[in-house]
Amino acid sequence: MTTLGQGQRRVLALHCTLAFGGAWTGVAKNLSPEVTILAPDMPSHGQSADWDESSDFSDMVFNAALSTCGDEPIDIIGHSFGAMVALRLAATLPDQIRSLTLIEPVFLAVASRDAPDTMRDHDERAAPFVEAISASNRPLAARVFNRMWSGGTPWDDIPERSRAAMIRAIHVVPDTIGFIHEDNTGLLRPGVLDAVRMPTLLMRGSQALPAISAINDGLERRLPNASQIVIEGAGHMAPITHPHEVASAIGGLLERS
Repeated sequence: MTTLGQGQRRVLALHCTLAFGGAWTGVAKNLSPEVTILAPDMPSHGQSADWDESSDFSDMVFNAALSTCGDEPIDIIGHSFGAMVALRLAATLPDQIRSLTLIEPVFLAVASRDAPDTMRDHDERAAPFVEAISASNRPLAARVFNRMWSGGTPWDDIPERSRAAMIRAIHVVPDTIGFIHEDNTGLLRPGVLDAVRMPTLLMRGSQALPAISAINDGLERRLPNASQIVIEGAGHMAPITHPHEVASAIGGLLERS
């Protein structure tokens, strides 16, 4: 668990796949001193133990985050897969969560329903990853997954320690398919998202993949108290590449919540 800040207002921040809790450092530096960010590492990420490869990975992350929430009011921020877990928490604890920030949630079941053409684009981009995972080539899988979602920095220019961390974590991705592609927790069942009534901010980069844009639009329609912003010039990794802009948007939400 990474703790950032010393304020009285608790904020749970859930990182994306292949990252770690410390990835929120830039955002935390730009938030109010009244905030303390609690940023756990998912299994097989950061300082956490490795996933056992038999338990449901998405459930493990959810249950760990649920225990971190405690019984007091809390704000929740999630990025990518972490945003999916954040949304599930909001549906589970609607009266405890003060505000919800979802940064490019990878809720691909929404894109499949609302804009299937964007999923054809997604699947084409993801094909090299699927091939590498099928061949049990974790280094290649991490490389092409990073290229798809992170853009920018060439793999060989990434520090060796960071590359090793991504290779360590990459095997969790296939186990999330039921959660993000198939909605196996039933978030899209009638009435479930209607309960997520806390102030909610949906955020994406202007360079987001088409499927992500469809997901954010679809969730904005489904969530009763949601608004959406676009971070100009950002891709999927906005919390790291554009921490000031991300923090400014979150700070505005916290002031209103």
